[in-house]
Amino acid sequence: MKFTEIYQELVNSTEVIRALTANVSQEEAQSKPTPETWSMLEVVCHLYDEEREDFRDHLDFILHRKGRETWKAIDPQGWVTSRKYNERNFVEMHTKFLEEREKSLDWLIDLSRADWDIACETHFGTISAGDVFASWAAHDNLHIRQLVELKRVQIEQASQPYSPHYAGNW
Repeated sequence: MKFTEIYQELVNSTEVIRALTANVSQEEAQSKPTPETWSMLEVVCHLYDEEREDFRDHLDFILHRKGRETWKAIDPQGWVTSRKYNERNFVEMHTKFLEEREKSLDWLIDLSRADWDIACETHFGTISAGDVFASWAAHDNLHIRQLVELKRVQIEQASQPYSPHYAGNW
C-alpha cells in the first residue's frame, strides 16, 4: 500500500469536490437531469454520510475494534430517499461534508504505518483495511465523475440558446 499516494488522492479529491460544488445555488443543487439521477445536493449528502458512517468508521472498525463489535451494515442507496437528501440545505451539507473530510484526513495521517492486511468477514465477504482505504479514494472518483456530469448539464442549460458542441463530444 502506497499510503502517501492514496492519502494525497483523498486530499486532492476534496479540493476537486470543493471546486465542483462552489457557488452552486440551492435550486441548482436540487436539480436532477432525470428522475433516476442524483442531484448535486444528493451527492454531497451521500458523501457526508459515507464519510461519517462508512469509510472512516469501517476502517477504524477493522484496525481497532474488530472482535469487540460487529460490522455495521449501511444503506447508502436507500439513504438518498429515506433521509430526504434533496430536501436539505445545500450550503449546510456542503460545509458539513468538508468538515467531516478534514476530520478524516486528520485521523488518517496517523495511520501511515497501519497493517493494511488486517481483514474481517462481512455479509459481502472478506475485506481488508487496505481494501477500505483504496475504495475510499476510488469512491471519491465515482462521485467526482457524477458531479462533472451534473456541471455539464448546468453549462448546457445556462448557455441556451447556444450550444457547447464546439468543445467536443460528451
